[in-house]
Amino acid sequence: MEGSMDMREKVEQCYRQLRQSVDFQSQDFRPEAALILGSGLGALADEIETEAVVPYRELEGFPVSTVAGHKGRFVFGRIGGLPVVIMQGRVHYYEGYSMSDVVLPVRVMRRMGAEILFLTNAAGGVSEKLAPGDLMLLTDQISTFVPSPLIGKNVEEWGTRFPSMDTVYDEGLREIIRETAREHRIRLQEGIYLQTTGPNYESPAEVRMFATLGADAVGMSTTVEAIAAVHMGMRVCGISCITNMAGGASGKPLSHEEVSEIADRTAPLFKKLVVSSLEKMAGQGTDNR
Repeated sequence: MEGSMDMREKVEQCYRQLRQSVDFQSQDFRPEAALILGSGLGALADEIETEAVVPYRELEGFPVSTVAGHKGRFVFGRIGGLPVVIMQGRVHYYEGYSMSDVVLPVRVMRRMGAEILFLTNAAGGVSEKLAPGDLMLLTDQISTFVPSPLIGKNVEEWGTRFPSMDTVYDEGLREIIRETAREHRIRLQEGIYLQTTGPNYESPAEVRMFATLGADAVGMSTTVEAIAAVHMGMRVCGISCITNMAGGASGKPLSHEEVSEIADRTAPLFKKLVVSSLEKMAGQGTDNR
């Protein structure tokens, strides 16, 4: 188990390395929002006004994405004038990293100054109201199937030992996303997201259990990142791209290729919703609630 001093120093080390590429203060580029792009959704980062790009592999001590479809790099830029830091590909617990390393990027982006965390992922639909290609606004989450990223000695400068999770996904940010979807006539579902460890997909029996617990969608990321962000005082919002029906409900075996294919097909609507929502989130950080 890593001690609090070790993890705090790791965050500072990564922050110092990133400042060699992007001076978050003298260049007047202090990101207001952080955006994590999930499987098949990374193309958005290629289309923004870019300030700098830093591959994870160039950062000593930083976890590297190993999954196809995850480029594994930070992209710094602006979306409608809003300064953002984008993770073009995330790291997952199933890749063999410790949970503290899985949420290290969130902690580093908070250290940069980001006050909003916008999470995205590709997910399997559990609820019968969902269909492949749907976009689902996250209203709550179930994280009990993965270890908490807060296990271990608490770093008091980051947050309290026992943070409340009564409102993980900020209602004000959710309303901005709803409003944006209405303006662009984008069909937007809402629901509860459940995270498993992966990398195997869930069995039909597990899907029935998840439905009984109240989950609408299931995936292998996101909830632990949200917990770390709430712990550090960030406002959090999230959208799932429903790429398949979970547990083989479609009658054929699930595959990562299918997930990426549906995500690519949904990408134009997804990008429009995320970009337009972020433009409206300027000035909506934790100091402006």
